[in-house]
Amino acid sequence: MTPLEFLRDYEFDSRLVTGEYFPTDPVSVESGDKVGVVLLNLGGPDTTDDVEPFLYNLFMDPAIIDIPVGGRARHWLCKAISKLRAKSVSEDYELIGGGSPINRLTREQSDSLERLLNERFGDAAGVDFKTYIAMRYWHPFSEEAAAQMQRDGIDKVLLLPLYPQYSKTTTGSSLMYWWMLEQRGEIPSWPTSYVFEYAANPKYIKALSERIDEALQRFPKHERDNVHFLFSAHGTPLNEMVDRRDPYCCLIHSTVERVMAHRGYDHVHHVAFQSKVGPAEWLTPSTPDKLEELAHQGHTSTLVVPVAFVTEHVETSFELDIEVREEAEEAGIEHFEVMPALNCHPLFIESLAEATISQIKFTDTPGLSVVGGDGEAGDYPLRPLKEMPRFSAKQRCTRCHQCELITEARRWTVNDEEMSQVGAAASR
Repeated sequence: MTPLEFLRDYEFDSRLVTGEYFPTDPVSVESGDKVGVVLLNLGGPDTTDDVEPFLYNLFMDPAIIDIPVGGRARHWLCKAISKLRAKSVSEDYELIGGGSPINRLTREQSDSLERLLNERFGDAAGVDFKTYIAMRYWHPFSEEAAAQMQRDGIDKVLLLPLYPQYSKTTTGSSLMYWWMLEQRGEIPSWPTSYVFEYAANPKYIKALSERIDEALQRFPKHERDNVHFLFSAHGTPLNEMVDRRDPYCCLIHSTVERVMAHRGYDHVHHVAFQSKVGPAEWLTPSTPDKLEELAHQGHTSTLVVPVAFVTEHVETSFELDIEVREEAEEAGIEHFEVMPALNCHPLFIESLAEATISQIKFTDTPGLSVVGGDGEAGDYPLRPLKEMPRFSAKQRCTRCHQCELITEARRWTVNDEEMSQVGAAASR
């Protein structure tokens, strides 16, 4: 499906903010099944020659960029913008090695996840897990992943976003694209489920905290207690939250709250948003504006935590670590560091496995849904995402001034006794 064909068939509806193009119930898996776990990610140009077509694919997506023109007019407009911006963006990629690291790193995440799923769950259940990559704007595209899955004889499918916090502009767009390919008959229609979010998975939270500790070692020892944490997430236009009820902003703040609670609120922290494009109002504050504000207040040590980016790419390696670093130093930040992305951190790979298994129902070996918790003191049962209670909004102090309190993250560590109490309270 070409970007122009996707554009012509695109129509906003509530499924873009709920993900319900596919069932929310877990997909049933039996012994002997081959399960395809599809990792959904952004993608990026492998070389500087790929930058222009990559940008075209990105700009043509109406789920991520709302341009008030459609059809051929948008096609030619995006062609022109892509050509105009390709040279400067290529220079950005030259500074980080000549291409995006996201494709290589996603392959490593995919391989690590496949090994873990089979060792911990597949072998015992007689199920063969195979992982695939479906990039939204560059190779391998969803069509390529599906073609390989068909050759491999996949029986069931689980769509797993490498976006812990759901947004219509990321996970939503990828889910809609996969669904539209099915509707058009361009890929097979397998029994499928999907992961909506894992913004508060305890192993994801602990992985972030461990990466923060690693990054703190780069600061002079006498400065470490004074470092301000600036959690930086990719921004979205404000109307996505206000008009379309996109849960992204609330889920970002839910993650930050859980990380800081895990750390005992040991540092002053802030949340900001990066990568604004176009004239529309976006979520605020912007990352550069917040850094300038901290500098003007006399704070000289800042650690930027790319909270929504689980794989290193241009917006971490170039935008934060080169471009924003220069702006921060000019503003007066003397000690500036960027936390490395999670990439293949073992606890993050475990969180991906838990997200996968939570949406799978083993019909022959149901006991496999209980796992030990390296990220939590004790075991917790994995249950379907829709059955997990949400954190209380009253428990979240971290929020933005624009907060719409749309949702809270799912609580993974609730035990069976607590679940019965939740059920009893809900029935009253």
